[in-house]
Amino acid sequence: MANAFNEVNMHTLWQDLRYGARMLLKSPSVSIVVILALALGIGANTAIFSVINSVLLRPLPYDQADRLLFLNERSRVMDEMSISYPNFTDWRNQNHVFEKIGVYNRGSYNLTGSGDAERIPTAQVSADLFTALRANALVGRVFTNDEDQPGATPVVILGYGLWQRRFGGQMSILNQTLTLNGKSYTVIGVMPSDYAYPSRVDMWVPVGQLSGDPNWQQRGNHPGLYGVARLKPGATMAQAQADMDNIAANLEKQYPDSNAGDSVRIRPMLEVFVGDVRSTLWVLFGAVGFVLLIACANIANLLLARATARQKEMAIRAALGAGRWRIARQLLTESVLLAIVGGAFGLLIAHWAIRFILYVSPTAIPRSREISLDWKVLGFTLALSFLTGILFGLVPAMQAAEVDVHETLKETGRGVSGRHWLRSSLVIVEVATTMVLLIGAGLMIRSFYRLQNVNPGFSYEHLTSFSVSLPQKKYVSEEQRSEFFNRLLENLRTLPGVASAAAASGLPLGNNGWQTSFVVEGRPLPPRSETPLMEACTVTPDYFRAMKIPLLRGRYFDEHDNRSFLAGRDLSKYDEGERLISGSNVIIVDEEFARRHWPDEEAVGKQIRFGSDAKAPVLTVVGVVGRVKMEGLAEDSHRVQG
Repeated sequence: MANAFNEVNMHTLWQDLRYGARMLLKSPSVSIVVILALALGIGANTAIFSVINSVLLRPLPYDQADRLLFLNERSRVMDEMSISYPNFTDWRNQNHVFEKIGVYNRGSYNLTGSGDAERIPTAQVSADLFTALRANALVGRVFTNDEDQPGATPVVILGYGLWQRRFGGQMSILNQTLTLNGKSYTVIGVMPSDYAYPSRVDMWVPVGQLSGDPNWQQRGNHPGLYGVARLKPGATMAQAQADMDNIAANLEKQYPDSNAGDSVRIRPMLEVFVGDVRSTLWVLFGAVGFVLLIACANIANLLLARATARQKEMAIRAALGAGRWRIARQLLTESVLLAIVGGAFGLLIAHWAIRFILYVSPTAIPRSREISLDWKVLGFTLALSFLTGILFGLVPAMQAAEVDVHETLKETGRGVSGRHWLRSSLVIVEVATTMVLLIGAGLMIRSFYRLQNVNPGFSYEHLTSFSVSLPQKKYVSEEQRSEFFNRLLENLRTLPGVASAAAASGLPLGNNGWQTSFVVEGRPLPPRSETPLMEACTVTPDYFRAMKIPLLRGRYFDEHDNRSFLAGRDLSKYDEGERLISGSNVIIVDEEFARRHWPDEEAVGKQIRFGSDAKAPVLTVVGVVGRVKMEGLAEDSHRVQG
């Protein structure tokens, strides 16, 4: 009996599908309009969902990724600091909650000796980073703890892309020697194509080999290190935070001069990967959902109008014995059929949209390499198509099912009452959802307009920049580096069309200066945990003229001051008490820095010291310039140039 019932239902469904397809082909213009509207609406939703699925919902591509945590230091005045290497070694040795804890920082190395010289983005990592991530090499192996020590034989691991591009994917690359920054490194492995941590790097070298530098052994020095740890089975993030808080408290007691007020910040790895994109993606998903609702309301109105032309058809069906559900099911079948066809085209639009987004802004979305139309996205599109078909087809189907046979079969009969009320309701829904979208769009346009009109503090017209990194083995002394940059700038100034040329250790909107604590000369020293921080960079004299940064008071740097430019020096190695700026110790600050620290005084002539060491050099303010947005158009930090 059940089989016979199912066969009847399938036969009836097949009849509905065939008849529905014929009816849609009889009204090609209406069908095309509906399919296009659905393709755009479903395509937009599918594209955004594919991004959300890959970025927010999909676990990180590591074994038991939910046990991975991201660690950094923080102080009372700064929520996110990099990790001091001595603090990292204490965390590693004293914690009770982590299987492994590793660190990394970012840099770049000059690759020479095999083809054209090339600057390669490189991560300096501890051996335990790969262990914590449970990442293995595709070819060869990863670092051992013995290789992650000062004085060990220099070794390097290549990224899959670099291996293929530069070395043709040859297996013979293992145990070959590469020249990086003038130093020989032995290739011990190649990582898989899907391994990308830290992101956008092509090589990995052991960070422990750098730890023999005396600067790295200072607890107050934070050389751009960040930590990744794997929880032990059964351990929780709350337990990890409590354990690390206890370690930080003990370190503060042991080293009050360097660790006072410092603590450990722990976050899930996925949260760090996603960052502020999470809320943006959900808001965008809601916006395209409203767009689809508007499309459904429009389509429902369109199908209501078409149902009016089919009143007699439905009346005849009812007169021949078709029940209300049978009539409604026929129209719902047609609606779902339209939605499925629209969804199929929507998948194509989503594919193009994703490719366009990644082409226009490949680095704006985290985990962008993982975005794809996988089976979850296909299932979402199919479910959305069915739901959409029912949503816009339900009202016309119910209305058609309530046809008055006697009135409709009369030539002058109206047939169905209440149709105008339904259309009015749909119009109200359209207007309401459209208003929500318009308000949101208006706010976005206003924000975009404000960003477009934010003064970055410099002129970006007719401005170009490039990076230069000198091999340490060839340019050993500061004098050699300064001579190179002076020659480079002189040659650049002779080029046709070049009005001015300058060099700087950091550029606006790039967040690539360095952070340091400082004290105002002549004022009481604050507790170390309350010492203010600022962001700084070193520049050559023509920098402000080249960037067209206005001078408000005082003077620009001159050629005598140019000795203060730290040409090619690793600024992250310098800390309290060290001579950050050689030659004439002068600085230029921006107006916000001057207003904040000398609100009722003239800043020119005032003095500060980097760090809190009384032996640190005194730096004299010789000029005040307009405020420059260094980290982003919305940043609120104050800068100093030296």
